[in-house]
Amino acid sequence: MADPSTSNPHQAGDGSPASDHPTEPTRHSEHHARQIAGIHNVEVGYDGRAILPPISVCMHAGELWALVGRNGAGKSTFMRTLLGLQDRMGGQIQLDEGVRVAYVAQRSEFEGRVPARVWDFVAGGLDVGWSFAVPWLSGSQRRKIAQAMADVRVEDLASRQMSTLSYGQRQRVHIARALATEPLLLVLDEPTSAMDPIAERAMFELLRNLARNRGISIMLSSHQMSFLPEHADHALLIDRDLAIATGGRLRDVFGSAAFRRVYGDIHVGAPTDDDCAS
Repeated sequence: MADPSTSNPHQAGDGSPASDHPTEPTRHSEHHARQIAGIHNVEVGYDGRAILPPISVCMHAGELWALVGRNGAGKSTFMRTLLGLQDRMGGQIQLDEGVRVAYVAQRSEFEGRVPARVWDFVAGGLDVGWSFAVPWLSGSQRRKIAQAMADVRVEDLASRQMSTLSYGQRQRVHIARALATEPLLLVLDEPTSAMDPIAERAMFELLRNLARNRGISIMLSSHQMSFLPEHADHALLIDRDLAIATGGRLRDVFGSAAFRRVYGDIHVGAPTDDDCAS
């Protein structure tokens, strides 16, 4: 998948502010975190046809978002649209000024055979703008790489070959590669698939801490309902077959009638607003 890093690929073409949107949610007055992304009545789909109801959520610094839904619900389509890799059918996606986006895809068996040291692999995330005129890393770039590796606790693996790492270690290295670009929005596609429960818990704790300590917004797709309530604070539930698209605080989404329709008999609650800036 192409590198989606950008300063703001979704700015509305007419330059209209979010406050002009008729269905824009309001932000809680007590919420002072920086708004990273505003998703306003976005319709996703293909061939000119939307596959989900309009989606309206706002993501703030320090938040860990869970993108949930059954297989085939439209999660991948939504993520591609959020990343700017697929045209939206309608609505607006507005990134705050200077926001860089990074993406960590699902891992494959092939990637374990990449002939590279961990340090070099993480450094490869900074290759944008590389030239023969300046073929070496600057001091600033080296510091970004070292900090990213320290944040995911893989600095002791720097000289190891990627092929010698466990799945969980490789996943952390991929996250470090994304973090080296200093994104404010990090999107991950099922980052804990194929992990055992202990490794899964550690990964969710890591992502929660990254969101808070780095002051970034993270969205991950996942089917691991047992871990999400403990670590994520917001959720977006989508289901194309049931025409569901609802987001907000995780406890409210997971306690909603919509969630019960998708996943079965659980407590019912009402989702809150989307915390968008007014």
